Amino acid sequence: MQKSSLNQIEFIRQPVRQIFSAIILGSVVILCPLNAAAQMHGHGTGSGMHGHGANGSGHDEVNMPGLRGLNATDTESAELATLFLNFQTISREVTNLPNGIETVTRSFDAAVMDTLISHVVGMIARVETGDDPQIFIQSPTLGIFFERGMRIETSIDVTDEGIVVTQISDDPELVEALQIHAAEVTDMADRGMRAVHEMMMKRAAD
Repeated sequence: MQKSSLNQIEFIRQPVRQIFSAIILGSVVILCPLNAAAQMHGHGTGSGMHGHGANGSGHDEVNMPGLRGLNATDTESAELATLFLNFQTISREVTNLPNGIETVTRSFDAAVMDTLISHVVGMIARVETGDDPQIFIQSPTLGIFFERGMRIETSIDVTDEGIVVTQISDDPELVEALQIHAAEVTDMADRGMRAVHEMMMKRAAD
């Protein structure tokens, strides 16, 4: 299996980025200049974890400050907002392999599908270069990917079924992390931000 190259990734991503630019122009209210770090640490009335109900409610569904990051672009944060706001349109299947995973992810909304492709391709490119976006709500599971990304072999294929990603490794810890993260993403695709907030609350309690 041939590992995806950054040139291949950019070839896939460029037309998607052009489409997504039009989406951003029409939805500039998705993100606002809030202090995301303060929001995530619970400073301010009703912010961060203190503003969340036990069922994952009470979070800021409009501004989604936690989708910003120390090393993320505005476009990347807006892509995440689009995916979370439209999670009901997304479905996916995961196959755990002996040495990795195969995932098929799709959306019945064409614009969301374009965003999904751009996000997946962009994040895999970051893993391959060890460039952690440090999104405030991202799972700790991702850390090992940015540390050992050169040991993950990835193939990406966009088909009628959706975006198909196969990732394998000869590192058992990476294989375990790939499978854990695939399950986390599936949960987010099924339940949106509620899944994220439940994961955060569980980590805070541990």
